Amino acid sequence: MTNQKSYRSSFILLTTLFFLWGFITVLVDSLIPRLRELFTLTYFQAGLVQFAFFGAYFLLSIPASYILSRIGYKSGIILGLLTMALGCLLFYPAASYRVFGIFMLAYFILAAGMTVLQVAANPFVAVLGSEEGASSRLNLSQAFNSLGTAIAPAVGALFILSDVIKDKDEIAALDNTAKEAYLASEAAAVQTPFLGLAVFIGLIAVIFLFSKLPKMITEASTGTYAEAFKNKKLMQGVLGIFCYVGAEVAIGSYLVNYFLDMNLVSVIKESEVMKLIAEAILNSGIAENDNKAVVGVFVTFYWSGAMIGRFVGAYLTKIIKPGKVLALFATIVVALILISISTNGLVSMWSILAVGLFNSIMFPTIFTLAIDGIGHLKPKASGLLCTAIVGGALIPPTFGYLTDHIEFKKALLFIILCYAYILWYGYKNGKSQAYVS
Repeated sequence: MTNQKSYRSSFILLTTLFFLWGFITVLVDSLIPRLRELFTLTYFQAGLVQFAFFGAYFLLSIPASYILSRIGYKSGIILGLLTMALGCLLFYPAASYRVFGIFMLAYFILAAGMTVLQVAANPFVAVLGSEEGASSRLNLSQAFNSLGTAIAPAVGALFILSDVIKDKDEIAALDNTAKEAYLASEAAAVQTPFLGLAVFIGLIAVIFLFSKLPKMITEASTGTYAEAFKNKKLMQGVLGIFCYVGAEVAIGSYLVNYFLDMNLVSVIKESEVMKLIAEAILNSGIAENDNKAVVGVFVTFYWSGAMIGRFVGAYLTKIIKPGKVLALFATIVVALILISISTNGLVSMWSILAVGLFNSIMFPTIFTLAIDGIGHLKPKASGLLCTAIVGGALIPPTFGYLTDHIEFKKALLFIILCYAYILWYGYKNGKSQAYVS
């Protein structure tokens, strides 16, 4: 009974971490349209924000595993949390001095802490109780991760995108007093939410410091990375994770700019239903908010769709082979993006938002298919698959570069190629028995 209570409290603590990194990952997206105007960045340069953020996963996933093996998982979690808090604190000087390089450093440090947490928390949740219940525990934790991604766009719209941003010419036209006041308010719009996050993360670190977590159970691995690299099915899965994360992040990062490019603000204002939705989420009238906030609130549906789809997809992969479900969902995503490309207005908006619903099962399904039947190589395979999250660092700026030169709708054809590969991977592995529970 005592062990059950210990496991329950530990599970609740660890699940807060899943929520936290899901929330922060998507909150980063809210800053991209703001940074683009503040620093007059191209879409490619704005995409480099995701490069700094997801690049940490590529550089630190395997080293994080080594660090955890030396200092232990509880100490590793505390180290990850403190690193995240430091990254959040760096947003204060970055906003005060308006130095884009400091913003990039802050993103990298924030992601470094999250990388350590990801490596530590997933296996920890798996051993908190019976072996047969491991999948359900991980699914529940991942559901809270999706809850964080669903809430973050609304928070970003309220606290980061809600006020009107002036361009360089407008700022230059202000007198010194007005200019200083404006710059101070701009800095505060970024500083306040991230200072709050730093405090919250610090409190969680203190709680973990004084908590009694069960000892981590580990198994020695006899596999090597050289063997893992030779496994064709695994490496195809690594590419699948790379394409999926990159495509998902690219869409999420540029949705606000995509909607503004299609002049959807006026369409939303003319629709009573859309206007009611926006005002309900913003808790204020549309006229009182910047255009970015008006369209930004609808990004919530992209990420909340992933949360809903996770429950539906989890059931489908129990009754249908996961590879077939993956291929079906990827096919639907390709169709939705094509609809968004070929239409305008609300049809184009809702079709691209619906992609989030069908993104839901892709990561766990690709992951499970990739490690199916590889035995002792699973630990090394997991490290490689987590490293492939770097797709979120490379694909968004590539998409941004294409957008700068050929516009959004044509650039979305590049994203379709990513999902086309996932479709092929699912079809190729359609007979696999690796069910996702």
